[in-house]
Formats: sequence, structure tokens, C-alpha cells
Amino acid sequence: MEESKKYIQALLFQNKIEIPSSKLTLFDDFISNETNINSVKIIQENQKMIMANWTLKTRIEDIILQSVTLPNGTVNKKYETKFDFIHLGWKDIIFSEIKGLEDTGLEFNNDEDLLFGNPLISGDLKIKFLFRVNGETEDSILNEKTITIIINPDPKSLWKNIESDKNAPFWKEDNVEVSSDFLDKKIVIASKRGRSHANVGSFRDDHFTFKNINDTGWSVLSVSDGAGSASLSREGSKMSCDLIVSYFEENFTSDFLKEFDETLLEHHNKTNEDSSKKISHFVYDNLSKAAWFVHKELEKFATKLEKPLRDFHATLIFTLVKKYDFGYAILTFGVGDCPIGLISKDLTEIKLMNWLDVGEFGGGTRFITMPEIFQSDKFQTRFGFKLVDDFSYLMLMTDGIYDPKFVVEANLEKIEKWNEFLGDLQGKNEDGLKVDFNKENTEIANQLSNWMDFWNPGNHDDRTLAIIY
Repeated sequence: MEESKKYIQALLFQNKIEIPSSKLTLFDDFISNETNINSVKIIQENQKMIMANWTLKTRIEDIILQSVTLPNGTVNKKYETKFDFIHLGWKDIIFSEIKGLEDTGLEFNNDEDLLFGNPLISGDLKIKFLFRVNGETEDSILNEKTITIIINPDPKSLWKNIESDKNAPFWKEDNVEVSSDFLDKKIVIASKRGRSHANVGSFRDDHFTFKNINDTGWSVLSVSDGAGSASLSREGSKMSCDLIVSYFEENFTSDFLKEFDETLLEHHNKTNEDSSKKISHFVYDNLSKAAWFVHKELEKFATKLEKPLRDFHATLIFTLVKKYDFGYAILTFGVGDCPIGLISKDLTEIKLMNWLDVGEFGGGTRFITMPEIFQSDKFQTRFGFKLVDDFSYLMLMTDGIYDPKFVVEANLEKIEKWNEFLGDLQGKNEDGLKVDFNKENTEIANQLSNWMDFWNPGNHDDRTLAIIY
């Protein structure tokens, strides 16, 4: 009753009604009246209900207006984010669900408060977050909050793929892949026009050629990267590769190689102290003649067309391999920024068979078309030789592969980086694309070509990768 008395006194005071001393007894009777006591209780309960309703309404409004930023997504790229109710200050939300995800490629797991999937469409996706807070009845209408997720387009989709002009001089296919035998091993090669070229309909400047020179037991593989700034480099790279093969087909005869075969056997058996020197001389003399032959033929061709030789600028790497009873002899040459990597049979060692013309600040690439490379005192260091019992992979690649996968030249001499690269080839990549190096695999060339579509920001050059395995 005391609470009722205070409430009625306050009510009368608010309405400027005073209780004279002469009526105090009457007031005591008034406040003790059961009807008035119940009326006060009803009023107070209604006031509490109004306050609770107002608190609930403002809480719901605060949640609806609260800024919520979700991580951006990308079309066709795995997306996953958790609604952290504690971090958001939503501990009082007792039920939630998300609507508006149809045709977006996304799903919401209510049990884990997880939004996940592979976005199918780009843009500002407006999703509906439906919720109920503590204090609302189970049958109440769910509150609705709109949350925006920014889904960026697949970067690949922004690039055009315009076919090159088949009627242009020295046209060649935009993409080529091949697999075959290479001595007693297998070889797979893919060469793909870069996105930067496809986007404007220009040509693939990379090239490769290989040949088993059957009557000698030697096989040759050459890879070249035409300079993007050279207008006819696509032909420069093609001619460089083809000329190397034709040179060794003509000059590496059985009679000519007989003495070298004997020197290699002596070197293996360690029966001749001069064998290493003889091998070095042979490699330098014959591979340098081949490189010079390519240079001069390109020079003649440019003169014939009345074009400057720089229009045919192209790098060139090549290797000659022969299987002997005592192992594999591997001879190499390189000019430019394309590496040759020899990986041991047990995948524990890497031998970089050439050094790269990368330059201290980039732009240091050299080309087979440059006469100064033959006059440099570093020319003799461009040759490599290795005699091994066996090997797992011998790889030749252009910078379209080397730049995104190895980044810097120093990584080319780290076996862990090559094993990462092999893992990438074998499916450890965000696209899950795999190259199966089983020798019975007839789809390997297509697999390698598909793998070479990998996305790497800023690296959109032609890509060529040749693997002997």
C-alpha cells in the first residue's frame, strides 16, 4: 500500500492538487481502497511494458542501423566468413537466418553462423539478415537487416581473348601443346599466348622445337621467348628454335661424335685426367658454333627482308641429351632470362644449368640477335655440362612461368622451391589443376596446357614450359 500511496501522491502533485491536513484521513481511506491499489498496479505494469517495448524497439533499430562490413569476395573464388555475434555485440540475438542468396553461389550455415561458397555473380550483393532478439515471442515476425557484400568480378573475365590474324606474316598458333618420347623418357611441352597478347589480338612470341636425332642417340630441345617490343620476334623465336635443331641434325653425325663418346666414357671411369677439359672444349666449340649459326642466319633473314635485326630479338635456351649405359650426358646453352633446371632422381638436388640475363634493375635481358653477347668475356660461361646416373625432371621454361612461380633468380637454386613448383604442377594450387606425370597418361599435354592458365596478378606474358621426365 505504501507504494500505491507514493504513486498517487506524485500523481496528484503533478496535477497541482494539494491535500489539506483536514483531508488526510480521507486520503488514507482513498489509498487503502482495493480498487485504487489495483489501478496503480495496472498503471505501473503498463508503464513497465511500454518501457520494455521501447527498449526492444530501439535495440532492434540499433541492430538494423549498425554498420556491418563483410570481406569482399571474388567470382569463382572460394568465400568464407563467420558472423561473430560476440564481436558485433549481438549476444541478445536468439535466432537468425539469411535470405536472398538464391543464384549467388553462397550459403549460410545457421549452426556455425558461417557464410560460404563460390560466388557466381559480381556486384554489390544485398542479402537479408533476418533475426529475433531476446524479449520477442517465438511467433513474432522476424526483423530484417540488409547487409551488402561486394563481390569482385573474376579478373580472368576482364581479359579479352582475340584470335591473332592468320593472314599476317609469320602467323603461328596461339596455343600449342604436345607430348612424345624423348630418348627413353617422356617429354611434354605447352606454349600459351599470354593474356596481354590475347587481349589485343597480338601473337604468341614464345616457341619451342625438339627432335630425337636417332642415328646418334642424341636428342635436342630448344625454347625461345621473343621480345615483346620487337615487331617480328614471333618469327625470331621460331627460327632460333628450328635452326638449332637443324644445325645439330646436320653436324652431330655418328663419326663426328665418336671421339666425344669415348671421352665421356673416360670421364665416367676417371681414366683420363684431361677428360673434363676435353668435354669443356667440345661443349664450348660446338654449342657456340650452333648459337653463332642461329645469329648469322637471323641476320641474313633480316637483311633479306630489309628489316633491322632487332625486330627479331629473341632469347634462346637449348639442351642436348644422350642416354649412355653409364648415365645421361646433358649439354646446355642459354642467353636471356629463361632457366634450365635439372632435378635429381630423388628430388633432393637442383642444378641450374644456365645463368639468367635479368639485369640489376630489370631490362637486362639479352637476345641471340645481339652480336655483343658473342664478344663478351662472359660468353664462355653460357654453356653447361652434366653427367648424371639419372634424373627426375629436366625443365626449360620462359619467364612467363619463371616470374610468377619463382619470382627471383635466387629461388631457382633452391630445391624446396622446385619441390613447391612440382607440388603446384601436381595439383597443389587454388584451381586444383593437376598434371599427371604417369608415363601412360595420354592427356598430359592437355593437362599442362590447362594448368598454365593459372592466374597471377601482373604476370600475363606468354608461357612456355618443356618437361623431360
